[in-house]
Amino acid sequence: MRHRHRSGHQWWDGRFRGCGYRITVPRQVILDALSKTNEHLSAEDMYLKVHKIHPGIGLTTVYRTLEILVGIGLLSKFDFGDGRARYELAEGPKGERHHHHMVCTSCNRVIDYTDFIDEEKDLLNKAEKGLSKKHNFKINGHSIQFYGLCSKCS
Repeated sequence: MRHRHRSGHQWWDGRFRGCGYRITVPRQVILDALSKTNEHLSAEDMYLKVHKIHPGIGLTTVYRTLEILVGIGLLSKFDFGDGRARYELAEGPKGERHHHHMVCTSCNRVIDYTDFIDEEKDLLNKAEKGLSKKHNFKINGHSIQFYGLCSKCS
């Protein structure tokens, strides 16, 4: 599903212009592919996806593009312990898509969840306030991964 503004531009166009970057074909193709999946793709996974559509896009271009997209805040980069960096959109057309991850240490399945329970929200708010005060550090976000066994592997 493509998310376009009234003018026909993708929701991420403004972010590119605001950061002084042009919207190149590889950048557009990679963002478009990530907007159509819930998977946490590695650079190699992304290369295989985009290479089918645009054979001229090489692996080096994919690596370089992913790092640029992380740098301007459009992608989040994760290490789930399998030795491969994984990427996902940091936000969607309606803004931030905050969620946490549960990672199966047996099959490497990654489960996103947003249905935070009240106790979790309270604990995280308390931890952020305490850490911020203790270290005089302004916290503006967090990334949390829980590791264990999924229902298929346990």
